[in-house]
Amino acid sequence: MKLNEIKDNEGATKQRMRVGRGIGSGKGKTAGRGVKGQTSRSGVAIKGFEGGQMPLHRRLPKRGFTNIFAKKFNTVSLGRVQQAIEAGKLSDKDVVTVETLVAAGVVRRVKDGVRLLGGGELKAKVSFEVAGASASAVAAVEKAGGKVTVLGAAAEA
Repeated sequence: MKLNEIKDNEGATKQRMRVGRGIGSGKGKTAGRGVKGQTSRSGVAIKGFEGGQMPLHRRLPKRGFTNIFAKKFNTVSLGRVQQAIEAGKLSDKDVVTVETLVAAGVVRRVKDGVRLLGGGELKAKVSFEVAGASASAVAAVEKAGGKVTVLGAAAEA
């Protein structure tokens, strides 16, 4: 079999209906749109319209808000850091910061910093400088012999 010999199974695809092509086609004259009215015209956009009744999306109450000042942190688990150390992308001698995590490919981009989470197991003795850390992550790092330094504004908040 060659690439140019590949084709769909019989009946797998249907020809599209060509509307407005004469009375004999079964979809001539009004082309399946019925007679007169808004939907028979072009440019109709009435999704959610309920015939003048207040639409559902306007009847329901609004909830909550989005805090535009919220910090956006990358989350990194201890297990992911351990994987990077085992792969040789991170050194357990250096202090692990946002920049070293980006260079190692653990984090894609620097947002407002990194928050360390306690998922997985950390075997190496590593020091961290991060914007935030969960209590379980701090405990696991200290158990392995490392230490966690929480930087600046996140330490106050």
